[in-house]
Amino acid sequence: MAKFADQINDLAKNGKFSRSIFLKQFNKNIIAVVIVLFVLLIIAILGKRTNPKSIANNFDFSIDKNKNDEPLTDTTFALDTFITVSIYNGGDENVLKESMQFIRNYESIFSATSESAELYKLNHREKGTMSVEVSDELAYLIDKALYYSKISNGAFDITTEPLKELWDFNAEEPVLPSEESIKEALPKVDYTRVSVDGNTVKFTSDDTRIDLGSIAKGYIADKTKEYLLSKGVDSAIINLGGNVLCVGKKPNGDNFTIGLQKPYADKNETVALLTVDDESVVSSGVYERHFVIDGKNYHHILDPKTGYPYDNGLVEVSILTKSSTEADALSTTCFSLGVEEGVKLLDSIPDTYGYFILSDYSIVYSEGAKRATCATINFCKDIINLTLIVKEYIVVS
Repeated sequence: MAKFADQINDLAKNGKFSRSIFLKQFNKNIIAVVIVLFVLLIIAILGKRTNPKSIANNFDFSIDKNKNDEPLTDTTFALDTFITVSIYNGGDENVLKESMQFIRNYESIFSATSESAELYKLNHREKGTMSVEVSDELAYLIDKALYYSKISNGAFDITTEPLKELWDFNAEEPVLPSEESIKEALPKVDYTRVSVDGNTVKFTSDDTRIDLGSIAKGYIADKTKEYLLSKGVDSAIINLGGNVLCVGKKPNGDNFTIGLQKPYADKNETVALLTVDDESVVSSGVYERHFVIDGKNYHHILDPKTGYPYDNGLVEVSILTKSSTEADALSTTCFSLGVEEGVKLLDSIPDTYGYFILSDYSIVYSEGAKRATCATINFCKDIINLTLIVKEYIVVS
């Protein structure tokens, strides 16, 4: 530093520049850098204080923000995750409260672990019972899930419950299932043993049990949107554990901005930002529910052919489309199919876009997906210059 100061003095004596002007400019640059570092520190602190189980975070550092921009927001734990509803325009506190209860009520239908839930009772039917009449909503969602099982040739299979119960991703000290238990469960997995006829679910095996975890939250988000619209809400965000559904636009007419979380990174770190207008963004990844044993990562997206987690070079698949039900099912379906087949499937579906994040964090886009992307990780690095403007966005994982 002393040598640097001597060089400045020498140049000043030679009349090559004004020392005072240089130092003023130098001080301005230092101040600008300090401001940027301070903002980044605040973001880091907020991120660390966030509940570690929280899937999505909401930031608003926009310079034109005022109190009227603040949404009505409520958060609770339901559907085995944290859920948040934010109403930006229309509705009131009562509508918000009722929407949260509306969401919780679906646990009594779609939960595979709650003994009082309709799906649980269906899975634990009496031996020899091969047909069961169920509610309209359960029949509809099982039939919809079977559709994705069929178009993926079983890569996405709704009858993996016998396998899933062997993997405890919430255990404090997780252990691998024994090879014997997996071999015993594998013959019980086969979506072709289930069919739906009206409100009747039919089985060809006593061992068949259904899991709707890869589609239920999307369906519930869509139904919650219908409920909010019926109450006069025209701008809102429904976030069911990272399954994000935007109702309309922001009150000022701008699109919402959704950040795709960088796998394994801090919740505030993104790999891409998407502009969203009355659409849903849902991600499936190897970092959501997982554990590491002997240096190997084991995650919750299980291959129905092996009983073990998929290992296909993907770490995350995110889907952008109108229907959250479709986005939820497709995120898992495309992850299970892998990049090539997943992109091919999405390219055949109108107005549906996919973002396939590989283990090196590179992104493979389906046809048209880049048009919805307002920024990538490289751009995000570049914006940290002398000024930093952080627009409101939600990080979805």
